[in-house]
Amino acid sequence: MIDVERLHRICAAAFQRAPGILTAHMTDSPAAATPYEVLGVSATASTDELRRAYRRLARETHPDLGGTPERFRQVQLAWELIGTPEDRARYDTGYRAVPRGAGAGDTPSGSSSWAPRPPRPRPESKPRARAYGHPGGQERVEFLDLMREWVGRGTDVEDLYDPALVRSAPAEIRRVLAKAVAEETTARIVSELGIAFTIWSNVAAGREPELDHIVLGPGGLFAINSEDWGAPVKLVKGELSGDGLRHGEEPARTLARSSRAFQKISRVPFTAQLIVVPDDALADAVSPIGRGRHSTAFVVRRSVLAHVLRGGLAGGAQAPGIDVFAIRAQIQQTAKFV
Repeated sequence: MIDVERLHRICAAAFQRAPGILTAHMTDSPAAATPYEVLGVSATASTDELRRAYRRLARETHPDLGGTPERFRQVQLAWELIGTPEDRARYDTGYRAVPRGAGAGDTPSGSSSWAPRPPRPRPESKPRARAYGHPGGQERVEFLDLMREWVGRGTDVEDLYDPALVRSAPAEIRRVLAKAVAEETTARIVSELGIAFTIWSNVAAGREPELDHIVLGPGGLFAINSEDWGAPVKLVKGELSGDGLRHGEEPARTLARSSRAFQKISRVPFTAQLIVVPDDALADAVSPIGRGRHSTAFVVRRSVLAHVLRGGLAGGAQAPGIDVFAIRAQIQQTAKFV
């Protein structure tokens, strides 16, 4: 069983050795609300309309007037991105700027990073993890289909991943792209862990939703879903809650059902279930799902995923009683991809 209190002590020690791990965070999720959505105006709103909306929201969200610091900061950041004609023009043309005052870990890139990325070269002396399946593949296809339908069939669009075009798309379409990027990012993190690890992506779980990933390594066997709702999340009574989730969405319970379903198919128990989210979506680096002292389900920040998979749940040691070779063979025989 996993001792949650011990896990937190282990993670705290890791963060002291690498303090930057706590400051890196998502700044440009395609699922995040656009500045126009934050301010409640159309992207074609006039300068006066934009200014009036900002002033009204600045008053309504100010903590001294009954608002919350989080909402007030969100309004301020939106205004910094599009508050002047110059900043608004840069944003509208796709420049992925970072608001003034953002941290050093933010990404001031002028080019799109939402298109599929090729694997980075790796020295032959450091082979990658074994990988099967196509992380984010279904979502990429769905995103492109939805974008073509949205812009109009037959319309010639040079780059469907253009930041300006993506930002103007409906939130549901942007959410699909965010999911694809989240799955690909998790797979990339695992691939860098080396040959001792194996990852299977988009694995069928019977009648339940597929598992985004199954990861096997010395630290155990993990069922993982990768998420990005473009907004912070928190745990409420054993389930994730946040502005970015759809009504009725239950990611923790969904992962639990899918994990149990695959365990019945493969007859191999999971060491733990993980929901991986962008760093700034979660207040704590690792949060147990449920109230039990020995929880086996966690929400984790991306930046600590590698540490957890290397054995963070077991104090850095190999998971007790795990036969990596036997488990890998069993999963290879039973895993079906969707």
